[in-house]
Amino acid sequence: MNFLRGVMGGPSAGPQPSGAETIQKLCDRVASSTLLDDRRDAVRALKSLSKKYRLEVGTQAMEHLIHVLQTDRSDSEIIGYALDTLYNVISNDLEEEEQEENLPKQIDDLGSQFTEIFIKQQENVTLLLSLVEEFDFHVRWPGVKLLTSLLKQQGPQVQQIILVSPMGVSRLMDLLADSREVIRNDGVLLLQQLTKSNAAIQKIVAFENAFERLLDIITEEGNSDGGIVVEDCLLLLQNLLKNNNSNQNFFKEGSYIQRMKPWFEVGDDNCGWSAQKVTNLHLMLQLVRVLVSPTNPPGATSSCQKAMFLCGLLQQLCTILMATGVPADILTETINTVSEVIRGCQMNQDYFASVNAPSNPPRPAIVVLLMSMVNERQPFVLRCAVLYCFQCFLYKNQKGQGEIVSTLLPSTIDATGNSVSAGQLLCGGLFSTDSLSNWCAAVALAHALQENASLKEQLLRVQLATSIGNPPVSLLQQCTNILSQGSKVQTRVGLLMLLCTWLSNCSIAVTHFLHNTANIPFLTGQIAENLGEEEQLVQGLCALLLGISIYYNDNSLENYRKEKLKQLIEKRIGRENFIEKLGFISKHELYSRAAQKPQPSFSSPDHMMFDHEFTKLVKELEGVISKAIYKSSEEDKKEEEVKKTLEQHDNIVTHYKKVIREQDQELEELKQRVNTLTSQNEQLQATVTQQVSQIQQHKDQYNLLKVQLGKDTQHHNSHADTFQVNGFQTEEVSRLKEELEEWKTKHELLQGQLREREAVPEHLTSPQLEMGTAEQSSQTSKSGGLEHSDELQKELEMLRSQIQLQAAEISKLQMENQKLQIMNAAADPVLGDGATAADSSEVERRLQQEIKDLKSEVKALSEEKEVLKQHLDSSSSTVAILQDEKSKLQQEVAESKKEQDDLLVLLADQDQKLLALKVKLKDLGVPVEDEDDIESGDQGDEDEDGDEEEQD
Repeated sequence: MNFLRGVMGGPSAGPQPSGAETIQKLCDRVASSTLLDDRRDAVRALKSLSKKYRLEVGTQAMEHLIHVLQTDRSDSEIIGYALDTLYNVISNDLEEEEQEENLPKQIDDLGSQFTEIFIKQQENVTLLLSLVEEFDFHVRWPGVKLLTSLLKQQGPQVQQIILVSPMGVSRLMDLLADSREVIRNDGVLLLQQLTKSNAAIQKIVAFENAFERLLDIITEEGNSDGGIVVEDCLLLLQNLLKNNNSNQNFFKEGSYIQRMKPWFEVGDDNCGWSAQKVTNLHLMLQLVRVLVSPTNPPGATSSCQKAMFLCGLLQQLCTILMATGVPADILTETINTVSEVIRGCQMNQDYFASVNAPSNPPRPAIVVLLMSMVNERQPFVLRCAVLYCFQCFLYKNQKGQGEIVSTLLPSTIDATGNSVSAGQLLCGGLFSTDSLSNWCAAVALAHALQENASLKEQLLRVQLATSIGNPPVSLLQQCTNILSQGSKVQTRVGLLMLLCTWLSNCSIAVTHFLHNTANIPFLTGQIAENLGEEEQLVQGLCALLLGISIYYNDNSLENYRKEKLKQLIEKRIGRENFIEKLGFISKHELYSRAAQKPQPSFSSPDHMMFDHEFTKLVKELEGVISKAIYKSSEEDKKEEEVKKTLEQHDNIVTHYKKVIREQDQELEELKQRVNTLTSQNEQLQATVTQQVSQIQQHKDQYNLLKVQLGKDTQHHNSHADTFQVNGFQTEEVSRLKEELEEWKTKHELLQGQLREREAVPEHLTSPQLEMGTAEQSSQTSKSGGLEHSDELQKELEMLRSQIQLQAAEISKLQMENQKLQIMNAAADPVLGDGATAADSSEVERRLQQEIKDLKSEVKALSEEKEVLKQHLDSSSSTVAILQDEKSKLQQEVAESKKEQDDLLVLLADQDQKLLALKVKLKDLGVPVEDEDDIESGDQGDEDEDGDEEEQD
């Protein structure tokens, strides 16, 4: 208050200015003050006044506040005050307070008007986006709230500005990663408003990893046990997925369906759920329904249904379905969710048929649900949900339809009566006193017959016992009996829908219906009467049933042929009147509602009249029945002929299809056999080729041996001087001997050289190196030792290489010796007719002796080689020792040189001192020796020092 007085510039006791004047002065101060503190105080004051004086602050201060946002970015405090002020002006969250103070209703629209002013300049929204990027809490949080309020007021316009702004959506996605929960939670609310009814932004948000972040937040908050943050995240997920096929596919491909399973884990005790948990679970179930909605493309829905079964989500939902203590609204929504998860998916429908309720004895879940449907004490919405579940179970499920109908047939009914079947429950509901049960049972039974002609014929066999002592009547007859008794409108509508579905596209059922002579008069009587609006719907359905009896009539009953039924209509009703009554159905308001979506949703039981699938049947038959009524007998005959021709044609086509199918199967089998035989043939050919190559190799080896045997025989017969044994001559043996002798001599020579080298280290270690005072003598001895050591190293390397060459030659000789032994062993059976037994034995003896000699020589050489290796190792160790001694000597030489340098320095110092003393003595008059005498004396001293060193 003191601040406001200072702004007005007057004493406190004077008249107080109005709010508008105060705001004007504050605005002037914001605009004109050069000090940041003054501007900050003024903006703070505007913030405090913005709630009470919303109109004045908005009209006078908005431009100045925007200017502050543009120019004072460096001061987070003034930016935060400015953003809060704009939020108070634009937001309608304070409407309840305003209405309590009886302010005009025009103020309610202030938020929208101020939003238009703010977003008129798109730069303002861009500026706000840049402020939201700031990490400072006092800037980011009010920026998020202000942007959320703008989206609430003018959503489409602000969405478009953000969409065209560079990285606009991506900046806002960073809010979900903020570590401060307040900003993160308000960021979720902001994205809710941003993604409403805008598919482009929804796609961008989804591809910015929104699903991953939102699911992480839900998990962190405790899934269904979480607070309102979980609810906000689920609402945002619904915005992203509903009616957005691209995002739904992305959600499924990203394996996010699997992450929904933990949401539906419930315990044994389900009592005492909080209101927030009920809300969260309700939204989670709705999110599942968004993914499998019947309005989605069939392919996308089917893939999501399969994914939910494979990850166990359907099983989890069925667990909730059969659990005890679950709240009624959650149970109802769970039934609706299960319905759409199994709708049209054979795999899921089969699983649902196998689910049993935890009762004693166990009962199928379908039976338990049907018991709730036909129980008039159950809530209306629950009964509608069960009906929808039963319809979805039978949708495109001929197997399930057959199982339901089979429970009505005489051969499958349990005679003991211990268990209740689905068929018995439907019949019980069909003929109960509750009209809603009648309608639900009739519609459920109609779905069991939908598009299944064989089951329509099977259902004609069902017999019902009406009372004790009376013969049983068929189900069809009992339906017409109840219809004629004048029951409630809802009951009659349900029975008429069942009869129309049963008789359509089934001539046998039409014949059974016409066989009861009371049915046609009842229908014509109902159509011909002029009744009230409530009965018009019944009249229309009666007209449809009569039309079906004409259109699908096969003329098997003489009294009820098509032509006679048409004449009956012409006489008793009139064709125009009949068509008019038939049109009552499609013109009814409840018909239009039912045609919109498959799920039965009615505001009250009285509005429960039409089924979605039945509306499709009406659309299909209304036109053809109208045409059939106006056709003449000749046209009927032509049509019958065309039908017969078409039937014959269809039979022929069916026959040929069957023949082609059989031929395709035979052809497929023959192809498989051909493939098998081809593979076997290829394997056999490969085997034959391999065997041929092996035979050729054996032939080549045989020819080679034959040629060698011929050559050996030829050489033995010629008695040549050069006797040959398997390719090795005696001359070659002698040559090998000579080579061995040469290597022996080389070996001896190398041994002598090695002995000489061994003597070298002894000479090297014996003398002691003499260290002289002169530097030149020490350097000369050092270089001599290094040169001698290098020569020794080179000779050792040469010796090592010669030993390696010798070892290689020795191994070569060993190999030749082994080869000679093998050849000698192989030559024994080859020696033949050309030589005498004595010559052969002599040759063998000589060869064996020579081989023994060679072996002994090789062994000796190997031993010598080992000895040489040992000598080489010892010489190498000696060289290493010498190198160590050499390094020690080098170190001693360096130390002596350093000592000499120190002595020289000391001598120079002494000379200087002597000269100084001589000068002093001369000054004192003491006689001093001449310079030459001193030098001679010094020389004598040096000689004496040298002799002493030699003695040392």
